[in-house]
Amino acid sequence: MHKQFNKPTIKVPNSPAYLELAALVQEKKLHTVCQEAACPNIAECWSKKHLTVMIMGGICTRACAFCNIQTGKPQPLDPQEPQRVANMIKDLGLRHVVITSVDRDDLEDGGAQHFVETILALRTLTPETSIEILTPDFLRKEGAIEKIIQAPPDVFNHNLETVPSLYKRVRPGARYFHSLRLLDKVREQVPNIFTKSGIMVGLGEKVEEVAQLMDDLRAANVDFMTIGQYLQPTPKHYPVKEYVTQEAFEIYKRMAISKGFLMVSSSALTRSSYHADEDFANLKLRRMSNNSA
Repeated sequence: MHKQFNKPTIKVPNSPAYLELAALVQEKKLHTVCQEAACPNIAECWSKKHLTVMIMGGICTRACAFCNIQTGKPQPLDPQEPQRVANMIKDLGLRHVVITSVDRDDLEDGGAQHFVETILALRTLTPETSIEILTPDFLRKEGAIEKIIQAPPDVFNHNLETVPSLYKRVRPGARYFHSLRLLDKVREQVPNIFTKSGIMVGLGEKVEEVAQLMDDLRAANVDFMTIGQYLQPTPKHYPVKEYVTQEAFEIYKRMAISKGFLMVSSSALTRSSYHADEDFANLKLRRMSNNSA
């Protein structure tokens, strides 16, 4: 039976700052994962002018059972999008930006070059802004990761989403060990980059499976792990199996810290890009502290 009393409270997005940012996103003809994936933190984040830009359109070639983003045949890439993204980030004066995308299995490189062009446009127009990218897995896209890490971003994020035993039901188009290898390859080729990955809980995973996943991420030298409650977007999506208690989130956090992660964010409303700017500043401090110890 679900623990309904622990279901997180979600704020209604209606502040002036939220409405201003929503208008700017519409004006620049951009997509955000905040809107497309129905993120529960959109009211808080947008009121602080924190957002995650989603490039390459709003239609995904995958159909993950947990995700609210539309599935179908995407439009061709817009070559002007990277510059529009950079223009908006400059207008907002953001010190840190998160760039993500839909899966684009229809493209030869999965959209890797489009990530590169967006990074380069940001570096040119707003060089003081740190850049975090949250990428798809580029499954069967030879050379895609090599393109991106030549740019490179400041933080490379790719989410495992769930434990391997649930992949066929929750993330059927992906492969657990491919995603792990992707994260490992990034750190191998760019040793100083920060890497990050996240999972949802409440999908039916076991504690020992989460512990093994943490070990797998540490074996891939991932610095930062996020753990959040899965919330079913619509009745047609994968059902919530459990609303995890805050005590359990704290246990997961202590477990992950004991395994050597530089940072861990673990709570019901934690999402991959939640508080990303503050987290990046803390990551740099913690790495410096570890290196000087």
